[in-house]
This record gives sequence, C-alpha cells and structure tokens, in this order.
Amino acid sequence: MHQEVVQKEINPINGFIMLFIGLVGMIGSIFLFVWGCIMAAEETNVGLGVTFIIGGVILFIIFLIVLCGLKVVKPNEALVLTLFGNYYGTILKPGFFFVNPFVSYVNPVYQNRITSQTKKVGIKENSIEVSGMTLGKKTVSLKSMTLDNGVQKVNDVQGNPIIIGAVVIWKVVDPTKAVFNVEDYAEFLSIQADSTIRNIARLYPYDDLDQEENADNTERTLRGSSVAIANDMKEELDRRVACAGLDIEEIRITHLAYSEEIAAAMLQRQQANAIIAARQKIVDGAVGMVKMAIDKLGEEEIVLLDEERKAQMVSNLLVVLCSNKDTQPIVNSGSIY
Repeated sequence: MHQEVVQKEINPINGFIMLFIGLVGMIGSIFLFVWGCIMAAEETNVGLGVTFIIGGVILFIIFLIVLCGLKVVKPNEALVLTLFGNYYGTILKPGFFFVNPFVSYVNPVYQNRITSQTKKVGIKENSIEVSGMTLGKKTVSLKSMTLDNGVQKVNDVQGNPIIIGAVVIWKVVDPTKAVFNVEDYAEFLSIQADSTIRNIARLYPYDDLDQEENADNTERTLRGSSVAIANDMKEELDRRVACAGLDIEEIRITHLAYSEEIAAAMLQRQQANAIIAARQKIVDGAVGMVKMAIDKLGEEEIVLLDEERKAQMVSNLLVVLCSNKDTQPIVNSGSIY
C-alpha cells in the first residue's frame, strides 16, 4: 500500500562549529595516543599508557564519525535524509550544516544514473565520475529545468499521421515527494510528458482544410492554436506529476509537421487552396475594376456603349486582368460588326 510521506524541514546545527569541535577533538585524541605511547615505553605506567592509547584511538574514531555529519547544501537545492530506513527530514536552505552522522542521502536520480553508467563501463558503483563526466548529484535540484524528449509520430483527430515535439520547463517543488513517491522522478516526468503530448495531440486536427466552407468555425487546430493547445498540455501534465512533487511551468510545441508519407499530398492540397484563394481575389478585383471603368465611361459620356459593346468590353478586360501572362494588344480600326 502506498504510504504518503509528508515533508519535514529540519534546521540543523551550523557546520563550522562542529567542524571546529571535531578537529580539536581529533588533535586531542592524537596527543592522547602519543602521550600513552610515551608512558608505555617508559615501563613505569604501562597500564595507564595503554589506557591512554585505547582512549585516543576511540576518541579519534568518534570525532571522525562526527565529521561525517557535515553536509553542504547549495542554493536552489535540497537534501533529503533518511536514518536507518526511516525518513529523517529535508534541508531546504543553503549552507554548511551538521546533522546526525548516521543519516544518508536519498536521490533516486543520482543512484539510477550511477547504476546505469557503471553497468555500461563496468566500474564500481561507488564511483561518481565516468569517462570524465560527472553524474547526478546527491542533492535534489530545485532549479527550473528543461525536458526535450525529441519528436514522436501521432495521429491527429482526422487520422492523419503527424510529427510533433515539445519541450517541458519544470522544477521540483516538493523534494520529499519526488524522492519517495516515484522511483525516478526525471524518468517519470519524461514518460508522462510523452503520454500527455500524444493524448492531447490526437484530439485536434493538424489544420482546417476547409477554411472557406467553415469560415465561422472556431475549432482549434494544432497549427493555428498551438499556444492554447500547449496550455492544455501543461494543465494535463501538471495534474499527472503533482504526486511526484513536480511543477510544470510551461510547455512549448517546438516541432509540428505532417509525416513523410502524406507530407507531399498535403503540400499539394495546400498549394491548390492557395491558388484558388489567389484566383478568387484576382477575379473580385477584376470585376470591380471593370465595373468602375464602365461607370466612368457612362458618367463622363466619353463613349456610349450598347449592351453588346459592353459585353465585349467586359470580356476583353477580364481576359487582360485575370490572365497569368502579359496580353498582346490588338488595335481594331474598323467595326466589330
């Protein structure tokens, strides 16, 4: 059964004080050991000398263990500690501290990175550096981080295969939950991000291919409403990773395209739509110009045209204005009849 661990912030002792005490104690234990050796060598107080030697060794070990309780926490980092398998507390503020020397660090990301890297190169698991690359830290970072899982192929709501990719900006807000509630919070976020992007993308079409027929349609599309859809992804992912103590600050769609198998066909369709739209605009402009020309000729009585001549003039002007090529003028010096 899943056990919820409530974060408990601890306020440990200043580490410099205990460092001074530990160093003084170790020096004193060394002096006691040397004094015992001198007394044992003189054979006058052998028993007392042996007692000093044993006491010096014991004190040296004790103060050495005390120094193991010194911990360093950097800004925007947290240290989650356990004591003999039980949750001990979390240090959230930066500084140099002293805690129980028997506590241990807990950071599954650090431990998993070491295990995976050491298996690849075949070195001991207590090593921290592999091939010149420093692995994860024992402290849990509270900084804003970026996750980029690359691109993935999904089907939109119309069944068209598309390629989509997004970056996730996130941070740890509850290091205790991040450590104890999931096995590896970084890998957990990566898997949930892929699933969320796939599930949200399949709810929308890539683009509205019938824009003219649906001029008043406000349906969202992946290409036209990428910001709004990215916000939906953020809300969904934020809900999924809340149990791991993570906060999603932003999701941005970085890559969006049709898949290779249909990209050429969709490009031809988009080109056809663009040509049709351009032709419609040209025709609308040409009709307006023809109407304006006929009205101007009639208003200023430059020439009086009957219906047949108007039809001929309209035909000629539309051919000139709507043609893709330059027209060749023909001068008619006679009658059209």
